[in-house]
Amino acid sequence: MAYDYGLWGTVIIHVVFVLFFLISFIKPKKRYEWKSMGLVSSFFVALFAEMYGFPLSIYLLTTFFGKKFNVLNPYLHNNGHLLATLGLGEDKAILVCQIGNIMFLLGIVIIALSWRKIYRGQGQFVRDGLYKYVRHPQYLGIYLMLIGMLIQWPTLVTLIMFPVLLVTYYRLAKKEEKSMLEEFGEEYQIYIESTPAFIPFR
Repeated sequence: MAYDYGLWGTVIIHVVFVLFFLISFIKPKKRYEWKSMGLVSSFFVALFAEMYGFPLSIYLLTTFFGKKFNVLNPYLHNNGHLLATLGLGEDKAILVCQIGNIMFLLGIVIIALSWRKIYRGQGQFVRDGLYKYVRHPQYLGIYLMLIGMLIQWPTLVTLIMFPVLLVTYYRLAKKEEKSMLEEFGEEYQIYIESTPAFIPFR
């Protein structure tokens, strides 16, 4: 029986790359920011562990549903894609994976461009560039990365974690806005009223 998993070196490389990127550009400082980063880290560890290490979701589904779950060998990499296995088909699943990749890369670009604005702002109130369209472009970038990976390789664990992460970063954004209001006052209040939090042109 073919076994396309157990690539733990690949898991480590992917996790280290994503976490190095996020920590370098998001730069968490406060305790609650590190807590949020810990949750995102857990999401990507769980994702890449299932993508290359061990196909836990498919293994559990075949264990519980047996022949009703149409996978002869859960350890083939193509069978590890939840959408393909649930009836989307391998060809369409590959197309869906590319859409996920595009969203993931778009998230990376948004985070990097936002960081550059903040870095150049040197502690000043930044409201141009991507900040002209949304108040929290870096968190929008994280959301796009998460959604992209959910599209590319959905798993039971990451599907459960995703709504928790949405709420976590929404609450983190609210905390940051409170701090910005204390620092910049009415100027930031006007910005809140005129600029959407995460979704541009809303």
